[in-house]
Parts: sequence; structure tokens; C-alpha cells
Amino acid sequence: MEPEFITYQKFNDPALAEELVGLLTKHAIDYTVQEEFTGFDPSLAMGNEAIDYAVKIKSSDFDRANKLLTEYDEKNIKGVDADYYLFGFSDDELIEVVTKADEWSSFDVVLARKLLADRGKNISDEEIAIIHKKRLEDLKTPERPQTFWIIAGYIFAFGGGILGFFIGWHLSTYKKTLPNGQRVFGYIESDRKHGKQIFYLSFLGLAIVFIFKLLPAFSNN
Repeated sequence: MEPEFITYQKFNDPALAEELVGLLTKHAIDYTVQEEFTGFDPSLAMGNEAIDYAVKIKSSDFDRANKLLTEYDEKNIKGVDADYYLFGFSDDELIEVVTKADEWSSFDVVLARKLLADRGKNISDEEIAIIHKKRLEDLKTPERPQTFWIIAGYIFAFGGGILGFFIGWHLSTYKKTLPNGQRVFGYIESDRKHGKQIFYLSFLGLAIVFIFKLLPAFSNN
């Protein structure tokens, strides 16, 4: 079975996606690019939908791609404009960029680390490794219990509503991608079990509703 391609980064500018694709191609990392419609955008002249360009790679290539991107950005931060917004960040804000690197672009993380070093607050490679390890553990933590959606899911399931089907499917299958490419379940085990029950009950509820709608037709015959 071929490894799955997982979203590595998303861009709303195709030029930025092409820049990453060029780096991946240069280092022989397999990828795919998928256009994703994100909704209505009134600013677009030729259409009503905004598009994201999702660059996907194999999970086994995430760490290598991260390293290549960091090295690439380290070579390109020298020419950054002095009015770039990170220059106005406080030390604490820059540290947050470094510690929550998954929420920022690789370029911003590299620049934040350099700015901290210029201010006498150098963060060593060993400290970066510890920070990233801790961040991965934090990101692995499942979301808080989904009590509201579980209750809503059962209500829709017993009512024969198709929305219960989708709630159950999401609760039972949703996974999040970590910065190293690892995929982990987003919800605690008990919520996932409820999701499976909602999923199957929704099928049963829809089947019952469908049968009752067909009964009058058979009765008339």
C-alpha cells in the first residue's frame, strides 16, 4: 500500500506554493498539489470562490522537508525589509513564534530566532530540539470532550437527520497532523466511541425514515 500524501502547507498565493514545490523538486521529495475551495471571496474578479493550494507530501518526508525549508530560509533572511512586522515584536512575542513554530511560517521562525540572537537571547539548537519535542507532546493532546456535539449527534441520529451521520463520522475519524507528519486522533477515545454509535444510529434512523416514506406508496397499491 502506497504511503498517503498529507497536507504539508497551504497557500492562498499560487506563487508561494510554486516556491515550495521548486524546493521539493530540487531535493527529490515526492509531492502533490491540490486546489481547495475555501468559500466566497468578493474581492476575486474572475470568480466567487477563494482557493487554497495545498502542497502534500508523505509523512515520512516531513522532517526532511522541515530541515530543507529552514536551511532555505536561513539563506534568505539577510535581505528582509527593515519594516517587516516581526521587527516590532517584543522578546516574549518572538519567543512565542519560536516555541509555536507550527503556527507560523518557516521564514518567520528563522527570523524570530535571529532577532532574538541579535538582542542577546540566543536559543541553541539543543534548546530548539527540546522546545519542538515539548510542542509535539502538547499538540498530541486530544481536544476537550465534545459533549455538545455528542448530544446533538444523538438527537439528529434518532430523528433520522443526515447531520447526525456527519457528526458521528467526524467524531470517530478526525485526525490532526503534527509538524513531524504524524497523524493522531483529535478526540478522546470515549468521544470516538460515541461518534461510531452516532454514525451507525444515523444510518438506522435514515433507513427507518426512508421506509416510512415508502409505506404509503405500497399501501396505495
